[in-house]
Parts: sequence; structure tokens; C-alpha cells
Amino acid sequence: MNELGAATMRRVRGSDVERAAAGMLSALSPHGGRDWTVRAGSLEWSCWTTAAHVAHDLFAYAAQVAALPADGYLPLDLRVQPGAPPREALRAVTVSARLLRAAVDAADPGDRAWHWGPCDPAGFAAMGVAEVLLHTYDIAQGLGLDWRPPADLSALVLARLFPDAPAAVPPPDALLWSAGRAALPDRPRRTAWSWRAALPQED
Repeated sequence: MNELGAATMRRVRGSDVERAAAGMLSALSPHGGRDWTVRAGSLEWSCWTTAAHVAHDLFAYAAQVAALPADGYLPLDLRVQPGAPPREALRAVTVSARLLRAAVDAADPGDRAWHWGPCDPAGFAAMGVAEVLLHTYDIAQGLGLDWRPPADLSALVLARLFPDAPAAVPPPDALLWSAGRAALPDRPRRTAWSWRAALPQED
């Protein structure tokens, strides 16, 4: 069974979020002395802003899973202090990943919280993993590093958030294509995309 087939066998877990964040820290923290004001790959954001964005989103997802609001995001925010060194921005990612793991692990699989519709804890975990993988790639591109998302985590994200992803290519390639980061030999790079986190409404 390939990575994508195996990934469809289980939900995304809180431990997957923390493992993705550990991979981000391992890949990027040795390069904290570089210029993080450069653009992060194809994004308009700098590498530093992109790291702060990941911390923000993981924190927001953790809050949603903990509070289970049904009609919107909670009126709170995480702000990484401007001027914090890149390694401190990455520490904020690590902390936020731990908070999301704790929230997902404590939740019931049947719980629902709002993310453009009702989303289960596994969906928030999948979005957390996706944020980390995709933005680690963006920052690595900006810093001139050769980094690709791990195949097993990519497969988990694809199975949960991109069910229409091409199955005949390696999961990292399919993830980067699905999220508009790269072209495939038979498919041009996407200029518009979205993932599917919310679950269908129950009758």
C-alpha cells in the first residue's frame, strides 16, 4: 500500500501536527541567521511573516477546537512581536503546535467547530499540518534551501483536505500542486485553489 492509500486508513492526529512543526524547526532553525526579510517563495510575505502566520493559524485552530464555536472564529489573536529573531518566531510555531495537539487530543472525534462550516478535530489537525508543510516549503524556497514535505504527512493532508488530488504522483508533488506551489508534468501550476475542511451538514 502506498503512502496515500495508508493515509486514508486513519484520521490526522494531534501528534502529526507536532511532528510537522518539529520538522519545520529542524529544517529552518539552523538558518536563523540568514535574511528572513526576503519573500517566502511565491508568497507576497517575507519568510519571517510567513513563520509568524503559521504560529497564528495553529493557535487559532487550537482555540476553535477547544471552544467549539459554531458560527465563526473567536475574537482573539496571536501576535508574534515584530523584531523577534527568526528562531523565536519558530519557537512560537512549536508552542502553537503543542496547543493544537493538546486541543485535538482532548476533543471527541464527533466534536465540531467552525471553519467555513462544521469541521471536526481531525480536520483542524489536517489544516495545521498543511499550514506547516506548505509554509516550511515557502520559507525554504525564500532562503534557497532544498526542502520537500515528508511523504507520509503529505499523504495525510491530501486524503483529508484535497480528495481530488492526483493519485498517480508522489504525495509531496501532489500536495505542492494542489496548493498552487508547483506544476506537474501533465498539469500546469494552479492559480486558484482551496482545501475542503468543513464536513457536510447532517440532515
